[in-house]
Amino acid sequence: MSPSSPYALILDDHPLVAHGMAEFLRARMPQMDVVVASGADDLLRWVGTRGTPAIVLVDFWLAEGSALGLIAQVRAHCPGTPIAVISGDDDPAVMAQARQAGAQGFIHKQAAPDTFGLAVEALLGGLVWFEPGQIGSQPPRNRDLPVTPAELGLSARQGQILALVLQGLPNKRIASQLDIAESTVKEHVTGILERLRVRTRVEAITQLRGRRLELS
Repeated sequence: MSPSSPYALILDDHPLVAHGMAEFLRARMPQMDVVVASGADDLLRWVGTRGTPAIVLVDFWLAEGSALGLIAQVRAHCPGTPIAVISGDDDPAVMAQARQAGAQGFIHKQAAPDTFGLAVEALLGGLVWFEPGQIGSQPPRNRDLPVTPAELGLSARQGQILALVLQGLPNKRIASQLDIAESTVKEHVTGILERLRVRTRVEAITQLRGRRLELS
């Protein structure tokens, strides 16, 4: 791809999620090059060396904290580029803060892959994507089939971690919430993905849609 060709720029605190989104977009939009940044500084370097991206997708929670400052920087460097925030956080304030910072879209990590694709297409078409009631107001999913960690072949600890992965939380926040080392979380996530026979967190979330994880 030439430096002037259109490209999507992705930054997520979870490399597996970032690359999962990238592969999905490459399959859905073969004409679009997709670049995965390794961090906030790397994302800005890509903008500086390759030029204005067609769209930027950034995780709300990064290793250094929220992406609000980064959104403002991208907006300053690329005023015409749509920015979509990706998050598994159910706090309504997260979507509101992302919008106030200059994002044109907000996509929840538990959205269906097709919804993710439609959101990206809408943003590329000059529209905004903030679904009313998407965050924090979803009714109980009473028709979800209950499943226990044991039924998935997971240990109790892996079940706890999977529950937080399904909420879209990064390893660092999972480690903090469970009071364990981040390296331990990474090891468990690897084991969970292997047991579920998926490659990425996005695939795990998709596979378990329609299931309600019940922890003892």
